[in-house]
Amino acid sequence: MASTSPRAQTFDRSIVEGPLAPAVWRLAWPTMLQNVIAGLQGIIDHAMVGHFVGFTGNAAIGVSLQIFLVVIVFIASLFTGMGVLVARFAGAGDPEKVNRVVYQAFLTAFGMATFILAPAGYFLSPYLLDVVHATPAVKDAALPFLRTMFVASIGMMLFFMLGGALRAAGDAKTPLRLGIATTLLNVVFNIVLIPGLGPIPRLGAFGAALGTVSANLIVATYAIWLILAGRCVIRLPRDLSLKPDWTIIRSLFRFGLPTGLQGIAMNVAGVLMLRFMGSLPHSAEAQAAYTVGYTELFSLITWTSVGLMGAASAVSGQNLGAGKPDRAAAGAWVAARIGLGVAAVVGSLFVVIPGPLLAIFGMNDALVLDIGSQLLRYLAVSGFFITVALTYTGALQGTGDTKSPFYITLVSQIAIPLGLCTVIGSIGTLRASDIWLAIVLGHMTRCVLSVLRFRQGKWRTIHVDIEPAQA
Repeated sequence: MASTSPRAQTFDRSIVEGPLAPAVWRLAWPTMLQNVIAGLQGIIDHAMVGHFVGFTGNAAIGVSLQIFLVVIVFIASLFTGMGVLVARFAGAGDPEKVNRVVYQAFLTAFGMATFILAPAGYFLSPYLLDVVHATPAVKDAALPFLRTMFVASIGMMLFFMLGGALRAAGDAKTPLRLGIATTLLNVVFNIVLIPGLGPIPRLGAFGAALGTVSANLIVATYAIWLILAGRCVIRLPRDLSLKPDWTIIRSLFRFGLPTGLQGIAMNVAGVLMLRFMGSLPHSAEAQAAYTVGYTELFSLITWTSVGLMGAASAVSGQNLGAGKPDRAAAGAWVAARIGLGVAAVVGSLFVVIPGPLLAIFGMNDALVLDIGSQLLRYLAVSGFFITVALTYTGALQGTGDTKSPFYITLVSQIAIPLGLCTVIGSIGTLRASDIWLAIVLGHMTRCVLSVLRFRQGKWRTIHVDIEPAQA
């Protein structure tokens, strides 16, 4: 997974020099593949839980992850700020600033996960599950899953942080290797913990959470060792003082906080959509279909699009750092075209073979299959909009414009879908198809606004820098 000897700290200059499309692809394909593999990790969790526990287990994992993401996305918002700074300084060829930023992000992530997220998440989990109207059966399965994810979140946060730092610096292959290792470990843990193996009792949804956090912690520890051993493009500064550098930390949150608020808005919207589903006549079936169809199968589009978002972010940030804004602008459309191709392929599968796709997760109940197949047809259309929206969001964030995506999210992910469901529910009977339509309209709005905002070009004047290190 690493070279046998440390190598000099150099950045990939093809990102800011030479043909643009190959440079975007070199950044994008490892991240896309890593995110597909990470998505498969969640699919495996759901498939095994669906077969050994039933659709209540799928619903438990779905509502738990939706809640967990609301919180952890905010805590992890500094990673976006870190990515903005790392990409800009890597493009400018300034390794000293890159290393300082990553180390301060590491200290901040560790402190927040250990002293804030773990204790607060453990005690608030029962109340958070009440917010989404989880049925008693779903809540019984969800509570140990959610508490485990909160208490042991440090491995996942460090894994995401280090992967984001490496990608922003132009190295997308090392995070891919680490992602593959994480998924393989998680599969092994799932086989042992979810159904029980030998002396290990059947742990169901709790076993899925335990496997996920264990795999992430092991691989994050290995990634830290790689960096300490000097085997990555990122280096830790020689002075490993635990003293925080508030200049850098303020910059992390200056650029990262809007993204954190954006993540909260998106995931709160997801929780409230689950709440709308909880008001349907067949709420558990609708929540199970949403969990599998939207959070798992649709991830074949969204996770690849998130990979392209990261590539667009790195390309735009590094080229601005190198003083090439026109090249930064062109990179966003290159990434979007790749995403549209993926959306076309996956969307056609949603339309042609929805039943077999849902059956992978143990979805054999006739009503769940009917609701899930209907959802997949809507998502086949939505995929085209979300992939373009995400790539242009990444381009905006990479330049340092992290506020615009936040405001766009408020309109497209909250006002439109939740407003539509509220209006329909107040004048008549809300149906599952109304919720699916609201999701599509939200993605379409986000796509249009993201592209228009990027083309305005105001990101070209954003200044990014930190003070020189003190002797």
